[in-house]
Order: sequence, then structure tokens, then C-alpha cells
Amino acid sequence: MSAPLVAISCGEPAGVGPEIAAKAWAALRAEVAMVWIGDPRHLPAGTPIAEIDSPAEAAQHSTDALPVLPHAFPAAAQPGVATPENAQGVIDVIARGVALARSGEVAALCTAPIHKKVLIDGAGFAYPGHTEYLEALTDAPRAVMMLASEALRVVPTTIHIALEEVTTVLTPELLRHTIEITAEGLRSQFGIANPRLVVAGLNPHAGEGGAMGRQELDWIAPLIAEIAASDLDVTGPWPGDTLFHSAARARYDAAICMYHDQALIPIKTLDFDRGVNVTLGLPIIRTSPDHGTAFDIAGQGIANPTSMIEAIRLAARMAGSGTPPAGIFGEQ
Repeated sequence: MSAPLVAISCGEPAGVGPEIAAKAWAALRAEVAMVWIGDPRHLPAGTPIAEIDSPAEAAQHSTDALPVLPHAFPAAAQPGVATPENAQGVIDVIARGVALARSGEVAALCTAPIHKKVLIDGAGFAYPGHTEYLEALTDAPRAVMMLASEALRVVPTTIHIALEEVTTVLTPELLRHTIEITAEGLRSQFGIANPRLVVAGLNPHAGEGGAMGRQELDWIAPLIAEIAASDLDVTGPWPGDTLFHSAARARYDAAICMYHDQALIPIKTLDFDRGVNVTLGLPIIRTSPDHGTAFDIAGQGIANPTSMIEAIRLAARMAGSGTPPAGIFGEQ
């Protein structure tokens, strides 16, 4: 088929994933070729579907029905109530989507939200989240999670770990890899020839000259200076509380943050509905909506599909042209 085909993994069946996938297909069916992977029973009642045997068949149905690659689960889904026996199915669907992307049968993978505790409790899931699992599935040396919207791009250097573990996990090697992979991803996937990066400090006021922590003085600032000397436009460390107002955001293409909430709070505050999770450093294109399973509203038909729509649209355009055009989180 001429248009890039985006596979959508089902995510947690008891969450809003199936609902927002169906809504995204309805909104994008004339624009993007899609195939959903999961148990058809978990889609909202009344969703027009076409069960297919291979992704190659998706083109025959893409505008009149949601193409579905069936993946049987042990149990039906009760919205808002996680079913542990379905956990392994969720994990297997992600792996199946990655395999299809690696083989070239689909051009990109968009993953619906998962509930990590359910996967751990129900199937002994060994990874903190999607990003780390995708890294393992693709044998990627290092993957980087970037959250992108028209308003802001942020990258957390440490991701799904307790705050008390950050100072142990955060190392010069990890920060270097995060900066370099982000720069390469912005060049190769977002069409930004000379990306401008800023790095947030770990401590309040970026340590304030050592009065509030010495990591900035001892190794973060020297590392940034060394990387900048290699002809990469990166500056910092900057105080995290001054990096995200409008004037500051105009001066960079992405902000490298030290831990999960330092990165995700600003983007979710500025553009909650349109944020997209993009995994950089993988041999496949992967995007995801920037929100969770939303058990509290699952099954009520009120879930906002905007982030899923943007994630699918971005995946398709990245796959189709190598880089997304201006206005789709690329160079403005």
C-alpha cells in the first residue's frame, strides 16, 4: 500500500485504550492507514471492524472499518477494573507490534496506555514501563523517551524510578547518551538540522553554586561543556523552575530533564491533550499518547482521543517522509 501503515497495540483493555483507538480511527481513517492489534471483544460496542490475517489486508478495509489483527485474551474486559489474567496478552501484543515493525509489515507502532502494576501483578512484567520493554525487544543499546507537543519537547534522563534512586541512576554516561540520542533523533526524525538543547539542573536553582547540591559543579556542568565543545548546541545546567515559561521555551528545541516529573509536569500542564510520547534510539518508529489508562472514565465514552490522534498522525508522517512536516512537532 502506498500510505504508511501504523499498528496500534491494544494497551490495557480495561482502560481507555480501545475507546480512543476506535475514536482515532474514525477521525483519521481518510488520512492514515491503521491496524489495531488486540481482542475484538475489547473494542467499544458498535465499532465497525474487519478482522484480517495479515497487515497487508488492512488497505482493503481502512476507510469503512477498523482493520483488526485478532489477538485472543483469556477474559473479557470490564471497563475500569483491571483483569490480571489479561496481563500477558497486553505484553504479547506489544511484542507482536514490535515484530511487525521490525519486519517492515507495518511502518510504525503506536502503543495504547498500559497499567504497569497490573502487568507486574498479573504476569511478572520485568520492566518499569513501555520504553524499557521496547528497548529490550529491539536490542537497542539505549532508548530515550521524549514527550513532544507544539508547545514543548522534553526528555527525562531517568524515567520510571523512585525519586530517591535518581542520584544513583543518574550518571555522566547516562546523561551523555540522553543528550546525544536526543540530538540525533531531532535531526533524523524531526527535521531539525542543528538542534538546540538545554539541560536542567538536578538540584533547586541548579545547585546554587554548591549550596544546594554539588552534582552540577562536580560533573554536570563539565560534561555539558565537553559535549558542547564537540559542536553540539547544548547549554546548562539551568534551574528547572525557569526553563518552561514562554520566553525560555523560544530558546531551545528540547529540554533534557533529570527525572520523570521534572519533564512531564510542564508538558502536561502546557498541552495535556496533544502531547505525544516518542521513543528515540530504537530501530523502529514508536509513538504513544501522553496519558495513562484512565480507569476512572473507561467505558463511559468520554475519553478524549486527541493525544492518540496526534500520536498516530505523527507516526504516519515520520514513517512516510522520514521527518514530519513543520507544525507536526518538527522545525517551525
